Amino acid sequence: MMKFNRFFATTLSLSITFCASLNAYDVDILTQYRNNGIQNIAKTLDKKLTQEKYWNHYLQNIDTTFGYIEKYENILICDKSQSILSLYQKENSTYKLKKTYNAFTGKMKGDKHEEGDLKTPVGIYSLTKKISNLDSFYGPMAFVTSYPNLYDKYKDKTGKGIWIHGLPTDKQRDEFTKGCIAINNKSIECLNKDIDINKTVLIINEDGIKQNINKTTLASILTQLYTWRYAWTYNELDKYLNFYDESFERFDGMNKKEFTHYKTRVFSKQERKTIIFTNINVIPYPNEKNTFQVTFHEQYKSDSFTFAGDKILIIKLTNNTMHILTEQ
Repeated sequence: MMKFNRFFATTLSLSITFCASLNAYDVDILTQYRNNGIQNIAKTLDKKLTQEKYWNHYLQNIDTTFGYIEKYENILICDKSQSILSLYQKENSTYKLKKTYNAFTGKMKGDKHEEGDLKTPVGIYSLTKKISNLDSFYGPMAFVTSYPNLYDKYKDKTGKGIWIHGLPTDKQRDEFTKGCIAINNKSIECLNKDIDINKTVLIINEDGIKQNINKTTLASILTQLYTWRYAWTYNELDKYLNFYDESFERFDGMNKKEFTHYKTRVFSKQERKTIIFTNINVIPYPNEKNTFQVTFHEQYKSDSFTFAGDKILIIKLTNNTMHILTEQ
């Protein structure tokens, strides 16, 4: 009986505290749930995620040194002008510089544009796999990058086989590469121990990487990302399509006009959708003004289609308005 009385007293106390802390917004949400069920609340909360004041508040204590990053524990920064590769690792929610390696990069300066131009690309890349037991010219191992990425293909760049690799084990080499990033063999073995390639992003620039990204800009992008999601979720076709630039071209070559026709057919079904974004990353694109790579894991479910996988958007801010250039 004493245990029951103690439980009852605790429950009563929590209930009184809850009721005392309710504001008008809480009462409205509960009333919507009571009268209309969870779907109506979801729409109300989805609308709240399109408000910039939420994202400004949310970002206050977030480390935005390299952008807004949820997925990556490791950030590799290659500064071609200084011939260095730097490793930053997440520690207590803050990215700390852990190691800096001397690095060889492409013989020719500038961004890579075509096969054989001897340039190291400028951009944002994932590490797709690690390979070993390769030609001794490349040292003990190599990390394969995602070049050409979505934006590279949008800009009609060509070439392939851009790696981070070691140095020849049995001969000297020139102080440049054909486009890869090369560090000494002890360094690449050390790097291999320090990173999980699935939680690592590589950012390459010609002359340093912009740091301490403006939180107001990031809040604006996240607000518009969720406004785009809201329009997508609730079949607001015109608002959804307004986010797509006139130069838009999807990864499969579909242009803005074709994409508009396709989405018009999909939205006309008026299907109920659930769309959830996780592992969101918003990173300024090197050497590109007001351009960002936005990635996230998407869970999509409608009456006729289900999808779960990674999504990539390349966006450009024009007068602080988000325009999607390409997506995959």
